[in-house]
Amino acid sequence: MCGITGKIYFHNGGRVSEKEIHRMNEKIKHRGPDGEGIYINQRGNVGLGHRRLAIIDLSPAGHQPMSNEDGTVWIVFNGEIYNFQSLRHDLEKQGHKFKSHTDTEIIIHLWEEHGENCLKYLRGMFAFAIWDERKQKLFLARDRVGKKPLKYYIGKDFIVFASELKAFLGEPDVPREMDFEAIHHYLTFQYVPHPMTGFKNVKKLPAAHYLTINLFGTTPKISEPTRYWNLDYSKKLNLSEEEWCERILAKLNECVKIRMIADVPLGAFLSGGVDSSAIVALMAKNSPQPVKTFSIGFSEKAFSELPYARMVAERYGTNHQEFIVEPNAIEVLPKLVYHYEEPYADSSALPTFYLSQMTRQYVTVALNGDGGDENFAGYPWYHVMHIAARYNKLPYLIKKTNHLIVDTIARFMHQSAFLRYGMIYTKGSLSSPAYMHTELLAYLNEQEKETMYNNEYLSLLESHPTWKFLEQYYMQARRYDPIDAALFTDINTYLANDLLPKVDVASMSVSLEARSPLLDHEFMELVAQIPSSLKIRHGEKKYIFKKLLEPLVPREVMYRKKRGFNIPINLWFHTSLYEYAKEILLNNNALNQLILKENAVESLLSRHHQVAKEGRRIWLLLTLELWFQNFLKYKA
Repeated sequence: MCGITGKIYFHNGGRVSEKEIHRMNEKIKHRGPDGEGIYINQRGNVGLGHRRLAIIDLSPAGHQPMSNEDGTVWIVFNGEIYNFQSLRHDLEKQGHKFKSHTDTEIIIHLWEEHGENCLKYLRGMFAFAIWDERKQKLFLARDRVGKKPLKYYIGKDFIVFASELKAFLGEPDVPREMDFEAIHHYLTFQYVPHPMTGFKNVKKLPAAHYLTINLFGTTPKISEPTRYWNLDYSKKLNLSEEEWCERILAKLNECVKIRMIADVPLGAFLSGGVDSSAIVALMAKNSPQPVKTFSIGFSEKAFSELPYARMVAERYGTNHQEFIVEPNAIEVLPKLVYHYEEPYADSSALPTFYLSQMTRQYVTVALNGDGGDENFAGYPWYHVMHIAARYNKLPYLIKKTNHLIVDTIARFMHQSAFLRYGMIYTKGSLSSPAYMHTELLAYLNEQEKETMYNNEYLSLLESHPTWKFLEQYYMQARRYDPIDAALFTDINTYLANDLLPKVDVASMSVSLEARSPLLDHEFMELVAQIPSSLKIRHGEKKYIFKKLLEPLVPREVMYRKKRGFNIPINLWFHTSLYEYAKEILLNNNALNQLILKENAVESLLSRHHQVAKEGRRIWLLLTLELWFQNFLKYKA
């Protein structure tokens, strides 16, 4: 696991200096504290940088940037390839020679054999850049679900790229202008959807995409990001429940086993939920030593899942560490904003950061349960989407009548969650699944944003409804049933832009590698073939997954209300964080005034002070304001 940087000039006049690449490397040193590498080609127009966190082959042979035998192909690579040993065996039979035992070197030789098609052979998480001197081609690629980040800026005569924006945001040729549309979408989703980053013209390569820049000839040929993989939910297997349980468990066991290969200490996050418990159970099965497990909780017991994590730890005799978070959010929030570097307001990043920090004291690699909900339909909105699809078959007049009734009542009882979801349900059924899905997830919906935006910001946005971001995936999934369509959409949006960056950034900020067996692409392809009726049955979410885990995970852990990795945010903004939020958000120099009406924030804070239910929205605006201060006023 590492951090990568690079800069390439399109014309022979531009030259990259070693000092420039070193400066970029230093900004992401936390991603690779074990060493630095820099490559500048002979003509000086190509520079690649690397920071190393050594996991496989700790010897100097694993040093990057790494080349092929004759030095004509160079790579900087961030990630892990879990099938590299079998790939190496095949490549050696084809005559390729290796000088290390790393997974990095595999990619170089796959590129020589297959070019862009090398990606289909890789099983793992990755973001990498290949420079091919003979072809005069740059190849940038990201893994299938987006576990490892890759961000870039294309200038007039150069491209600069890195694992993190902060590596090149300080460079003089890279502007730091706010992307107003990105902020608009952030205020709904709590994250910036790809390819946007929050900075104008600075992009992130979407998951399962690659980008090429060909410098042969007088004009560089820059491709649009090209998708190379997608899940297909159209091909269902007709198996019994017992057969499905056997097949899923066998595949997941293999996914866990190959992720336990490391030359450094290894453990697991254990939240007390179904997914991480399943991973720990299978790790224990495959480990001759007690598994090291790590859990985090809060002093507010209603938000702590430690008792459930402890059940699993005791059942499998793990070497278990617990940590109670009593966060000083005033101190930690600016750190989180700096590390996440894009507008990002998933408050569970805070406990994830603390958990990563604690875990790193004991191990260098930690497995987690990410992906269980997206694979097996674990979120409450999947059930709502399923019911809405059935409701949508009712005659239009009945739906319209119900919509008017719910809408009218909701005006008088807007605090009722039941009525709010009822309104979303009926409006969504009358418009589109993408609209309803967005409304179910929204921190601020379109109407609420319009009431808060100032006139200048509204005129800048023209017409950019946020639900259109989800609609492109619903259009691709139009052949699928409602649950599969929602799963497909979340994997391409919520998972890729929110959940995976949350864990990657928090873990890499403390030089910890996180691995996700449930997001193995072969496992996901298998699970996509399960009929959705086995994912939600009789109102039970993740039905088939829980059924196969019954011999492995305590029932008290599996069959309880889903809590998630939540923090007592409403309480904090009603007590310890209230004055801090007022000080930051109502400051005369606050940059939120560029987009919001003068009294919008004050009204939100006042409303929370009365009913203590606006914590998520305050966090949304507070992290945005801290982002403004950190990066729009940033100096290198």
